[in-house]
Amino acid sequence: MKFLFLSDHAHLALDPAATRISGGSQLQVALLARELAGAGHPTTILGAETGQTDGEMMQGVRLRKAGRFDTGAVGATLRALPKMFRILREEKPDYVIVYGWTSLLFLLGILKRLLGCRLVFVCALDAEIDGGFRRENPIRGMLFGKGMELSDFRFGITRHQADLFHKRGMACEVTRLLLQKADFASGDNKAVDLLWVARCHPVKQPMKFLDLAGQFPSARCRMICSPQDMSLWQDVRARAVGMDNVDFIESAPYSEIQEHFNAARIFVNTSTEEGVPNTFIHAGLGRAAIASLRVDPDGMFGVFQAGFCAGDGMEALVSGTGRLLADPEELEKARSGAVRFVKEWHGNAANVEAFLNGLGKRPAR
Repeated sequence: MKFLFLSDHAHLALDPAATRISGGSQLQVALLARELAGAGHPTTILGAETGQTDGEMMQGVRLRKAGRFDTGAVGATLRALPKMFRILREEKPDYVIVYGWTSLLFLLGILKRLLGCRLVFVCALDAEIDGGFRRENPIRGMLFGKGMELSDFRFGITRHQADLFHKRGMACEVTRLLLQKADFASGDNKAVDLLWVARCHPVKQPMKFLDLAGQFPSARCRMICSPQDMSLWQDVRARAVGMDNVDFIESAPYSEIQEHFNAARIFVNTSTEEGVPNTFIHAGLGRAAIASLRVDPDGMFGVFQAGFCAGDGMEALVSGTGRLLADPEELEKARSGAVRFVKEWHGNAANVEAFLNGLGKRPAR
């Protein structure tokens, strides 16, 4: 089987020299592409132009590039389309895979027969299925929704996402997130009490982490907050650098990010919504407990006791974090639960097998 992933910046996660930061969905594309290539399947990532050499091989994956369709500008995307289409014809993939929302999914759904490929969609966020994305982006959301319907195969990264698809009358299989490395930290030498890592975007609610840090002035806090929403980022940075117990870091490359989780006792997530945060996996690999304001994929905190979910309550986030900081036994239980969460749900071999088995079934309808 020959695969092609359409992803703006996933190629950056394959490049150990890259300093530019991208999102969790792009990381998962890179990991799945690497695993498929390692299993003997010719695999290509068609990405936006960020300086990569067209046709180069990286970690077994072929990289192609097609303009700046990553900017969000309609003109740039339209200019990139002829080159994207030409590359798709050149590569002749059996499967074209799209991970997460994009209105280009609709175009691929229309062109798939002409291209002689099958279209695979992997859901990244619940909002892609439950209507949240379409409510915020009516036109693009409508095109994206049609693209999901036109896809030959669909995958969710949680059972909950698969259920959402089924309720809409669309078949879906489950393949969970993959690991960059299955190396677990020793758990010693924890120099950071509370860690927060994310892009600076309103959905990540970075100010809530600073609210939390303010409740524990003696806690050693670290915030890695890469710029995206520049106005919000400037406000967050100004507040963070003024706090004595917060170490503010603008960004960290993929090759270094795990070191920060290895150094943390507790990882804090304040997002309003996510599918499964890659940061939860980093936390488990780093033997860090997880304190989540709202996100609880497939009820993982009840299954693994990997920390706690505050049910979107700031008071509960503060009190739960306080208990973990004050009680070594409870903290150790949560850290062990985070390790079990990664080992039992996110092994690469099992999840790549689930992906390939899903493609072996009849096309979704």
